[in-house]
Amino acid sequence: MNYPCRIALFSLMALALAGCKEHERAAKAESAAPLAVSTLVLERSMQPRLCELPGTVTPKEFALVSARVMGTVARADFAIGQRVEEGSLLVVLSAPDMAARVDQAQAALDKAKRDYERESGLLESGASTAQTVRDLGERLRMAEAGLVEAQSLYSYTKVTAPFDGNITRKMVNAGDFAAPGTPLFEIAGESGLRVEVSVPDSFPMLPNGTELGVSDSSNTFTAILSESSFAADPRSRTRLAKLDLGEGAQLRSGQFVRAFWQVGELREMVLPKSAVSRFGQIERVYVVRDGRAYLRIIRTGENYGDSVQVLSGLEEGDEVVVNAPAALVNGSPVEVR
Repeated sequence: MNYPCRIALFSLMALALAGCKEHERAAKAESAAPLAVSTLVLERSMQPRLCELPGTVTPKEFALVSARVMGTVARADFAIGQRVEEGSLLVVLSAPDMAARVDQAQAALDKAKRDYERESGLLESGASTAQTVRDLGERLRMAEAGLVEAQSLYSYTKVTAPFDGNITRKMVNAGDFAAPGTPLFEIAGESGLRVEVSVPDSFPMLPNGTELGVSDSSNTFTAILSESSFAADPRSRTRLAKLDLGEGAQLRSGQFVRAFWQVGELREMVLPKSAVSRFGQIERVYVVRDGRAYLRIIRTGENYGDSVQVLSGLEEGDEVVVNAPAALVNGSPVEVR
C-alpha cells in the first residue's frame, strides 16, 4: 500500500472511530437521568450601540509648577516617583535682591511709622497740622503695602507641593538658573484617575453622570462621564470629554485605553457569556426542546458587559441553557429548574 493510500485509510478510520464515540455518548445520554439546568428564553431587546474611542488615562489632579521669580536653584531635594505631601518644600531659589527688597521695605515702614506717631503727638499739642498727619498716614499705608509686596515676592523663592501626590517629572537641579515661567517639576495627585477622550462632533452629547465602559488590553472598567465640552475643536472636529474611573481600576497615568461611547440603540438578541462555550474557534450553546438539550453552533458579535450579541444560529423564543453542567452532551435529557 502506498503512502497516500495509508493516509486516506487512517483518516477514514479516525472519522469512523469519532463517529462511534459520538454515537456511544448519545446512546448514554438517551438512557441517563435528567440533568438539572437553568435556562432563559431568548428575546430581542434594546441594546446600546457603542463605538470605540481612543483615550488616555490622566490623574484628576495634575500640576506643572513653574518659577514665579528669577533666581538660582539653591535646593531641589526630591526625585521622580517620590511621594510628597501638600506644603512640602521642594525647590528653594537663591535671590539676594529679593531679600534686600524686603529689608528696604521694612526700613521704610519703620521710618513711616515713627514719623506718623511723632506728628500725631505734635498735633495734640498744636505743634503740627492735620494735613501733615494725613499725609504721613497715607505714607504709612503705602509702606505697609510695599512690605507685603516685597514679602510676597520673596515667598516665591520657596516652592512647595500644591497637593498630596507623586513627582512625575523633575526639570531642575541645584545650580540651575530659573526665570519666571521656568518649569520646575510636575506632580500628579492621589485623588483618582480619569480618561480623556476626543469625541467626534457627529456623536451625540451624553449627560454628565452617564456610565461608560473603558477597556485596556485585558480588562473592562466602568467610568462616569464627569465633564464634556459643548464646543468642538475646529481643526479636529472633536470635543473633549473626561471620564472618572473608580477606585478599583487597575490603570496607570499615561496608559492607552479605549472608551465605549453610546451613539444609539439597536433591537438585538443577547446572551449571557456564561451560556456560550468554545471549541477551538467554534461557539456553541445548548437549546432545550422537548425535555432534551441540543447543541447549536452560533456566531456572536459585540460584547455588552457580561452579555454578548447573537448574530446567527439562534432564533427569538429559543430556550438556552445557562452555565451548562460539564456532563451535558448533545441529546441529554434535562430538567429545567
